Amino acid sequence: MVNRNCRATLRLLTLINRQGHPHPPLSSSPSGHISHSYLILPFSIAFVFLTVLCFYSGTGIDACWKQLQRNNVHGEHKIVSFFSPLASSLKTRQWGVKIQSRCYGSASVLVQRNPKFSKLNDEDVRYFEGILGAKNVIQDDEKLITANTDWMRKYKGSSKLLLQPRTTDQVSEILKYCNFRCLAVVPQGGNTGLVGGSVPVFDEVVVSLSAMSKIISFDKVSGILVCEAGCILENIISFLDSEGFIMPLDLGAKGSCQIGGNVSTNAGGLRLLRYGSLHGNVLGIEAVLADGTVLDMLKTLRKDNTGYDLKHLFIGSEGSLGIVTKVSILTPPKLSSVNVAFLACKDYSSCQKLLQEARRKLGEILSAFEFLDSNAMNLVLNHLEGARNPLPTSLHNFYVLIETTGSDESSDKQKLEAFLLGSMENELISDGALAQDINQASSFWLLREGIPEALMRAGAVYKYDLSIPVEKMYNLVEEMRSRLGNDANVVGYGHLGDGNLHLNVSTPQYDDKILSQIEPFVYEWTSKHHGSISAEHGLGLMKANKIFYSKSPETVKVMTSIKKLLDPNHILNPYKVLPCSSIS
Repeated sequence: MVNRNCRATLRLLTLINRQGHPHPPLSSSPSGHISHSYLILPFSIAFVFLTVLCFYSGTGIDACWKQLQRNNVHGEHKIVSFFSPLASSLKTRQWGVKIQSRCYGSASVLVQRNPKFSKLNDEDVRYFEGILGAKNVIQDDEKLITANTDWMRKYKGSSKLLLQPRTTDQVSEILKYCNFRCLAVVPQGGNTGLVGGSVPVFDEVVVSLSAMSKIISFDKVSGILVCEAGCILENIISFLDSEGFIMPLDLGAKGSCQIGGNVSTNAGGLRLLRYGSLHGNVLGIEAVLADGTVLDMLKTLRKDNTGYDLKHLFIGSEGSLGIVTKVSILTPPKLSSVNVAFLACKDYSSCQKLLQEARRKLGEILSAFEFLDSNAMNLVLNHLEGARNPLPTSLHNFYVLIETTGSDESSDKQKLEAFLLGSMENELISDGALAQDINQASSFWLLREGIPEALMRAGAVYKYDLSIPVEKMYNLVEEMRSRLGNDANVVGYGHLGDGNLHLNVSTPQYDDKILSQIEPFVYEWTSKHHGSISAEHGLGLMKANKIFYSKSPETVKVMTSIKKLLDPNHILNPYKVLPCSSIS
């Protein structure tokens, strides 16, 4: 049982808090002591703005990419062999559009440019200029480098053209022409993906939705927002905040990602535990098919039981079936009482039991339940500027970040106190702290959201996004450590409330021997335990040929049939999502 003095201390701090005395400073405490105070701030500003800026600006991470993939020229094909090192002399500014080959996976699968696709010519460019105007038809090499390269700098295409339509009709005209000419197309939003889904593989035309960024309407009674696909997520969050609502989706990439890309990849994020996936929150979409046909499914109804609900085909299709141009989405009202806790657990079993207790005791106010292991915590503290351990007396095996969001401050506090006291008595919590202001809340979220940047700063990283039954989720991390030994630092963290594990293997440099130990083992293990090889990042190019680990051949055959029906010339985001063998 937990020390009675610890319980008395928690009650005393609670009493001090209620009487309006100054909050105790955030500091270490005896085992079981939870530094106690409360944060009552809108959820939408509880994350770390600095993390977003650093995470996507590339500041300080150039050194991590000196040994990325070597670009091997083999005519019109790319060998799929993940993370081959770059020649040390290769500079970022030299990643030009002439590269014709790229290494992406361990299976040595050959990805060939589809010979049916036409080559871009001057007449094509003039046609697009007639539709969009010359300023929205981009051929500048510097701008094309950005469009050709994903933000992690792993995937690199060689597109010669970037188009920036401003209306759905322009998107329709572009696709109608590209389909007629058999020009391959890559739809692109904020380009924040992790699996190579938003950049060209060869010389596909890039269609950017960034100029389509209008909020069309918002109904304060129903909370239904209608907007264009190019709206940046953070801008939507800010707009809704001013209206007294929140987005059901929140991501670390919110400062760059676009809602059309979020919908097209069925992004998960931090609020899925509370509000569910985009399949439940998106009420309607407008999408343009490969032949230019505009599908107006932009409903704003909660209920519409007339025939097939086709919008779900496009949610998560990664631009392979059509380009999403508008979205209607259900948004919940903003709640005033928010608390953020950072807790330590002795083992993974305690984390699981804590999740069970949180669901029972916190119920409807539980909005986030994230976990990270000691390896992840070490990386953040050692490689991320501004990261500080709120429990500095010792390094614990596991950490859990819990957020509650409700409308009744007094009731929320009582629930949280009862939950924490009960968890302490049951020895589920070894130590913990509650944020007393926005700065502490942000510092707690930094420890969780800053892990990807810390991994990049540490060196090479192999990233896997997996959905696994919660009780077995961490077993994969332990087995991977056993396989790799001292050759790599295996890091486990993610959305425990959703069963979403982010497995990361950190090494000083990319090594084919390390990769051969990871793949295909990680996919085989996940399949064996009835998991999914992609929880929220999609398949893109990285996992297109791995789809059979999660889907049966019969299912993939039906998916292929749908692709052929809606995009018979396969011009939309080719080489992605479905295995090349299934659509050749």
